[in-house]
Amino acid sequence: MKRLRVTLAQLNPTLGDFEGNLKKAIEALKTAEERESDLLIFPELFLPGYPPEDLMLRLSFLKENKRYLQKFASYTKNCEVTVLVGFIDSDEDAYNAAAVLKRGEILGTYRKMFLPNYGVFDERRYFKPGENLLVLEMGDIKIGVTICEDIWNPVEPIATLSLGEGVHIVANLSASPYHVGKPALRRSYLSMRAYDYHTAIAYCNMVGGQDELVFDGGSIVVDASGEAISYGKLFEEEMITVDLDLDENLRTSLIDPRRRYMKTHNYPSKVIKVGHIREKTSYYESTVNPIPCREEEMFRALVAGVRDYVKKNGFKKVLVGLSGGMDSSLVAVIATEALGKENVKGVLMPSMYTSKSSIEDAQMLARNLGIETFVIPITEVFKSYLEALKDVFAGREPDITEENIQARIRGNYLMALSNKFGWLVLTTGNKSEMATGYATLYGDMAGGFAVIKDVYKTDVYKIGRWYNEWKGKQIIPENVFIKPPSAELRPGQTDQEKLPPYEILDEILKLYIEEGLDPEEIALKGFDKRTVIEVTEMVRRNEYKRKQAAIGTKITIRAFGKDWRMPITNKFKEPL
Repeated sequence: MKRLRVTLAQLNPTLGDFEGNLKKAIEALKTAEERESDLLIFPELFLPGYPPEDLMLRLSFLKENKRYLQKFASYTKNCEVTVLVGFIDSDEDAYNAAAVLKRGEILGTYRKMFLPNYGVFDERRYFKPGENLLVLEMGDIKIGVTICEDIWNPVEPIATLSLGEGVHIVANLSASPYHVGKPALRRSYLSMRAYDYHTAIAYCNMVGGQDELVFDGGSIVVDASGEAISYGKLFEEEMITVDLDLDENLRTSLIDPRRRYMKTHNYPSKVIKVGHIREKTSYYESTVNPIPCREEEMFRALVAGVRDYVKKNGFKKVLVGLSGGMDSSLVAVIATEALGKENVKGVLMPSMYTSKSSIEDAQMLARNLGIETFVIPITEVFKSYLEALKDVFAGREPDITEENIQARIRGNYLMALSNKFGWLVLTTGNKSEMATGYATLYGDMAGGFAVIKDVYKTDVYKIGRWYNEWKGKQIIPENVFIKPPSAELRPGQTDQEKLPPYEILDEILKLYIEEGLDPEEIALKGFDKRTVIEVTEMVRRNEYKRKQAAIGTKITIRAFGKDWRMPITNKFKEPL
């Protein structure tokens, strides 16, 4: 039997923390060696972290990256496991690469051939594509090495590796960012790729947050029949070890002969002999973890994004303005789950327009979460603003100006507390608001991290409902779910005075932002033409606000940030 023991180091590196990443790598190496593994796979660019962006333009960064690769190689001196670790290879240019380490040496390097340059990816700005395949020979087993996008390319390089080189397994080092539904899509896709080429796949994905990106893990080993032999946990570090029967490759090819008639591009390949399969004293039972429901998936992504942004940037505590509404309630919940109740502070900033029920809801939420709160009214300060401006504003009726002043007073309070105590302010605006500009610059948009910036309002409610069900009790008070959404900046105000019902608004926004449909196409799906025009015009008109917003965790296919690069100065109006 051709049996290969593979260990996937599904770990959470920190960009630029070479020492910290090395420590994680050494611990993973020890674990893989203790488990008598034949092959240890790390995520893409694990040693420097991913994505390095313009750090790539610093020679000192590139040199440090290669220095730590040499240091890690030295730790493999007395180990039998063959290691694939991601790093930046640089000589005449820079390459997204994987090093092959064994017994203290760097035996070879693979350079990523297919560089993504869409969505959040900008790899062609920084890397030159590789030109050669790499095959490792371990006894009579052949292992093809790939990096992330290589395996997402429709045909190559897996075609040449499988059909031309006859590899038994394709190893893939990956840093694949999360969006809703990505884990199920990725798992299904890799299973189909393995079955198409009758070649096993060992896919190691990064986990954790990096600025607005979050990586979900979900590392997977698939056999040649397309069956998932092992599937890692989502949003958690994990060392995954599996014994893989590679005789399944031949068995599948005999049953399904399609592979015999496929053709390849026959890229040039380099073959490295890395020794033999080691003798083992045990057998590893693999685990296929379930993919959670949509709401849990989103929630865990948001928790991971907050936790890593806060901790990796050296903050210890965060501050949330609590209004008694759904958005601030969910942000407080996410922050508490991510950082612990002792590290979350809430502040209530009532005005003359704040309802009694909103104050009670905010206080009840804080008690349920066990977080410390402060009450700092804004009424007198607001009055002083009006007094100071009365001569300039003489003859003009109150309007949105006075509403925004209130929001900006609250923003000022939050930033004052942040400055005084070093707490990171978490903003509470959702994607529906960010899209339409239903937010105040330097007011409710003031802060360091926008937790639910990429969550539509309808999903905010769904996640909140799921959370209460998950906890088995009402952490978020029921009244928060049933009362009409309102900024409470004047008597009787509700969101729906300026926005369509969120159930309609969010569907229009998804079609426009994520699917790229024109207003005419959206209207043909049954939406009122005037409403579609109003919504899409709000999106266009408020680009200048979004450019000044805090970053937040990306969880949809197309988020405002790296995904969305619309010009502010823009006279184009789509016809309807």
